[in-house]
Amino acid sequence: MANLGFVFALIGAAAAALFAGMGSSIGVGRAGQAAAGVVAEDGSQFSKVLILQLLPGTQGIYGLLIAFITMSQIGVLGGSADMSLAKGLAYFAACLPIAFVGLVSGMAQGNASVAAIGLVAKDPSQFGKAMIFPAMVETYAILALLVSILAIFAIPGLTI
Repeated sequence: MANLGFVFALIGAAAAALFAGMGSSIGVGRAGQAAAGVVAEDGSQFSKVLILQLLPGTQGIYGLLIAFITMSQIGVLGGSADMSLAKGLAYFAACLPIAFVGLVSGMAQGNASVAAIGLVAKDPSQFGKAMIFPAMVETYAILALLVSILAIFAIPGLTI
C-alpha cells in the first residue's frame, strides 16, 4: 500500500506506450495492406507508399516517449520510486492524453493513409497532396503529446 502512487504512475506509463502503440500498429498494418497491393501492381511506387504507410507509426513513438519520460520522473530509471498516491494518480492522468489520442489517431491516420495510398496508385503525381490527408490527423497526436509532456513536467513541483 505504501507504493500505490508508484504503481499508478507506472500503469500510466505503460498505458501510454500500450495504447498509442496499438493504434500505430493497427494503422501501419492497414496502410501496409493497401501499400502491398499497390506495389504488386507497380513496384516503382514502393518508396511513396512506404512513406504513407509509416506515418501512423508516430503515435507509438510518442507513447513510448511519454512512457520513458514518466519512468525517468518516477524513479524507475534511477532515483527514488517513493511517492504519494496523489502524485502517482497525477502521473497516471498525465499519461492519458497520448494513450487515448494515440490509440484513436493511429487508427484514423491508418485509414487516411489507406485512402492516400489509393490516390497515389491512381495518380502518382498527387503524392504531395496525398501526404496532407494523413498528416492532418498527426496534428492531434502532437497536441496530445504536448499536453502529456507539459502535465508530466508540472507534477514534480506540485505539493500533493
